[in-house]
Amino acid sequence: MALKRVVVTGMGAVTPLGNNVQDFWNNLINGVSGAAEITRFDASKFKTRFACELKGFSPEMYLDKKEIRKLDAFSQYGIAASVQAVEHAGLNSESIDKDEIGVIWGSGIGGLDTFQAETFAYAKGDGTPRFSPFFIPKMIADICCGHISMRFGFRGPNFTTVSACASSTHAVIDAFNYIRLGKAKAIVTGGSEAPINESGVGGFNAAQAMSTRNDSPKTASRPYDKDRDGFVLGEGAACLVLEELEHALSRGAKIYAEVAGGGMSADAYHITAPHPDGLGAYLVMKRALQDGNLKPEEISYINTHGTSTPLGDIAELKAIEKVFGEHAYKVQISSTKSMTGHLLGAAGAIEALASVLAVYHDVVPPTINLENPDPEINPSFKLTPIQKVEMQVNAALSNTFGFGGHNACIIFKKFKA
Repeated sequence: MALKRVVVTGMGAVTPLGNNVQDFWNNLINGVSGAAEITRFDASKFKTRFACELKGFSPEMYLDKKEIRKLDAFSQYGIAASVQAVEHAGLNSESIDKDEIGVIWGSGIGGLDTFQAETFAYAKGDGTPRFSPFFIPKMIADICCGHISMRFGFRGPNFTTVSACASSTHAVIDAFNYIRLGKAKAIVTGGSEAPINESGVGGFNAAQAMSTRNDSPKTASRPYDKDRDGFVLGEGAACLVLEELEHALSRGAKIYAEVAGGGMSADAYHITAPHPDGLGAYLVMKRALQDGNLKPEEISYINTHGTSTPLGDIAELKAIEKVFGEHAYKVQISSTKSMTGHLLGAAGAIEALASVLAVYHDVVPPTINLENPDPEINPSFKLTPIQKVEMQVNAALSNTFGFGGHNACIIFKKFKA
C-alpha cells in the first residue's frame, strides 16, 4: 500500500520559556535561560537547588477548579498545550470526524506530584490508610492522553508511550506511523512532565545526573562545554497536531512542516549511561534517514539530545560523525536544553516543536553557555554557540535518548506540494 504523507498543522506549548508557542520561540532564539532557584519547595538541603520551572502558568485558563483538583500537574500542562494546538490547527470544527482523530502522548513518569503527596500524607499519619479516590487516576502516565481525548471527543487511537526521556518522540513517531498507514486522519501528539519536587530532584541527585552549579543556575545547562556537570531539570508540555496531507488540504489547514521519517533503537548497554561509542544513537539516526529516504547531506539542522552530561554529549557527537561523515561538520547543531532544561518524557515533544519552528522560520536556535568547548570534541562541529543562526533549514533531525537505552529520532522537512 502507498503510505500517506503526514504534515504538522497545529502547535501548543507550556514551557519554562513561555506558556505559548510564540513566547517559547522568541525566548528560544534569543538565548534566554529558563533556569532559576526552585520555588516549588524548600530545596535548601538538596545538592541541586535550581530548575527550569514554568513561570506564570494558570491552569484556570484551560480548566475549572473542580477539574484542576482531579488532575496532576503533568496532565494540566498536557491539556493546556493540546488546547492551544487543537485551536491552532482548527481541529475543533464541528465538521471534523472525531472518530478519525486520535491522541498519542508521551510521559516518562506521569503523576509524580500526586504519588509523592499521597505517600507523604500516609507516612505522616497514624498508619490508617486514607488515600484519595483520585490517587490512581491522577498518577498513571496514560491519564493525560485520556483526558485530552475526552476534552475534544476524539475517538481514534489513544495511548501513551513510556520510554524515559525518549517517550514523547516515540509518541510522535507512533502518531506519524498510524496516520501514514491510514489508521487515522489526524493525531494530537506530544508529551508532558511535572518532575520538579523533592522526589524528582532527590532521585536525580542520587543518580549524580544533575548539575550542582547553584551559584549560577542560568549558566548551569552548558552542553558540549568542558565545565558541564549534568543536566538541569525542567517541566512542561508541548503538542503537535499531525495530519494526513489530503485531509489537511481538503479543509484548508495551514501546513508548517512535513514529517519525513522516524527511527528507533536500543543501546542494549546500561540502565543510565549511553553506549560510549554512541552505537544506539548511530542506529537511530541511520534508521530515521532511511525511513525518510533522505541522504545525510539533506539535513540542515540537528537538535541534539545534548543534556549537558559528560558522557552523553560526547557519545552523541561520535554517532553524528559516524552517520553524517564529512557533512557532520557542515550541518548546524544545537542543544535547546541549554535553555529549556531537560523535560524528561516531554523533552522529545518540546524539541520536536523547536525543530518544526526552525524549519518553518529558517532559524537555528543557539546552544547557550557554550563558552569553552570540550577539548574532546572536534572543533569542526557547528555547535551554534551563544547566538542563533539564520539560514535555510530544509530538514531538521531531533534526537532523544532515555534511561534504559531507549533511542528515538524524528525528522521534519519543509512542506512542498
